[in-house]
Amino acid sequence: MKIAAISDIHGNLGALEAVLADIERRNVTVTVNLGDILSGPLQPRDTAERLIALGMPTIAGNHERQVLMHVPEKMGASDRYAHEQITQVERAWIHSLPGTLKLTNDVLLVHGTPSSDLVYWMETVTPTGMRPATHAEVLERAGDAAASLILCGHTHVPRSVRLDDGRLVVNPGSVGLQAYDDDQPHPHKVENGTPHARYAIVERTAAGWLVEHVAVPYDWELAAELAERNGRPDWAHALRTGRMP
Repeated sequence: MKIAAISDIHGNLGALEAVLADIERRNVTVTVNLGDILSGPLQPRDTAERLIALGMPTIAGNHERQVLMHVPEKMGASDRYAHEQITQVERAWIHSLPGTLKLTNDVLLVHGTPSSDLVYWMETVTPTGMRPATHAEVLERAGDAAASLILCGHTHVPRSVRLDDGRLVVNPGSVGLQAYDDDQPHPHKVENGTPHARYAIVERTAAGWLVEHVAVPYDWELAAELAERNGRPDWAHALRTGRMP
């Protein structure tokens, strides 16, 4: 089995198309989508329409819940923009997505961790910022999830960790946004350092799971210009550089 894992598209259709084109040439068995699909100042409706047509195994992230809120004035700007752009067709699709999914008996799809779509799994946020999680922290957050391979997203950071019990946790990084900041649970920044769209290939071999983290070029200037036109210079900077202002 050869799996392409994509996550955290955030309405960046140009990045998604570049990733899908790269996946097409790699002879994968299945492509899976790990959530946070539309939120952002880019092309949420067009992104949803593209993915609905593909019908790939897809789970909801925290932003899917937030985009479906019916109180726009209480939303963050990214969720509110997506909420206002999509139609009832896209809302029904989002509403249908599960929070986790067993792809096979030993492959599990989650957004954050097996028990939460908001918890960072392989990173830890402290009052001084974000750092890689320790092995003990990663193991604790895994709980009793029964799978040899667990694919997660949420943090936008490409990373793989093999647990002492043999389970492999893989975050493919973000297709659509390579830097952001947040104030929960403490103020912190996430910066991947380049604007490339990220995804991962995970292949079962005789020796175990083989993981390839992939960074794909695309027209990030076009995406940045769209973010600027939609009033988000912070996104424009992140899209151009992979860093926060």
